[in-house]
Amino acid sequence: MLNIGIAGFGNVARGILAAVEKWPDVSVEMVWTRRPEQVEKELKEQSIFIPTQDSKNFSLPKGINIDVVILCGGSKKDIPVQGPKFAEHFNTVDSFDTHKKIPPYFAKMDAIAKENNNVSVISAGWDPGIFSFMRLLGSAFLPQSRIYTFWGKGISQGHSDAARKVKGVKDARQYTIPIEEAIQRVRNGETPKFSTREMHKRLVYVVPENGADEEKIREAIVTMPDYFAEYDTKVIFITEEQMKREHTGFPHGGFVLTTGTTGKGDKNRQIFEYGCTLTNNPEFTGGVLIACARAAYRLNEEGKSGAFTMLDIPLGLYSQYSDKDIQRRFFM
Repeated sequence: MLNIGIAGFGNVARGILAAVEKWPDVSVEMVWTRRPEQVEKELKEQSIFIPTQDSKNFSLPKGINIDVVILCGGSKKDIPVQGPKFAEHFNTVDSFDTHKKIPPYFAKMDAIAKENNNVSVISAGWDPGIFSFMRLLGSAFLPQSRIYTFWGKGISQGHSDAARKVKGVKDARQYTIPIEEAIQRVRNGETPKFSTREMHKRLVYVVPENGADEEKIREAIVTMPDYFAEYDTKVIFITEEQMKREHTGFPHGGFVLTTGTTGKGDKNRQIFEYGCTLTNNPEFTGGVLIACARAAYRLNEEGKSGAFTMLDIPLGLYSQYSDKDIQRRFFM
């Protein structure tokens, strides 16, 4: 049995709990949260220990053993702070998804995890994560190729969280919308050099706090670096009732397309495409994070330590099956 702790209790944590119900080899034993009373009410039918303090309390009660902690906070402010703290005490998995900041975050987590003989799997999920696999494989299979990644249409949890951090915002949902014309050009065999703005646009629905300056909120969102500044971003203000009625789901998905040529004279155009369509992004992501927790534990049991991305881990370590079962199930 793999014993998991969860740090932060939001949509991703709920997705993990939903995913755990499908896996007989995984158990959630502990939740670190800043809202213990509220979370206890939500989890009243589950025997999970919840510390009464903030995420600084790392002592485990008698009888509770944690193999891996999955960090479920946001990438903008939570994971960069909590990741290094938890890596001092536990094997960890996180879904840090600020792409440009992954290398320095990896370096920091690698040093801390190695110092404490732990394993930290960072930036896990479907992108970065699974889509990273597909970009790597596409470039390996088709030399001198061009890779395109399209996200959506769907709600981005990380971008929604970033919008909610803006002063005066009570709630927010951000939809990433691929530009269909760009997708079709690639599928037709073209290899254009798109700008970021030519591939996606972003739509942000915001519930403002009473008396908040909507123009300041709009400006803070559309100019936010790493999240919105490089895109055509539209901010739409709605009521709390509209948000609950129209934006409670968590759909997402996307495509990775690699296009290149083979044969003498590059006469044969080849297109390698991977796509996923998610009805509930947090629940799918929860399944990916559990697989990564399984891998982190196994790596640590082998004597490994330090930071890993999903690309650094042998695929079999993610699976609940043995090596022989993997051969029988997936090679026959």
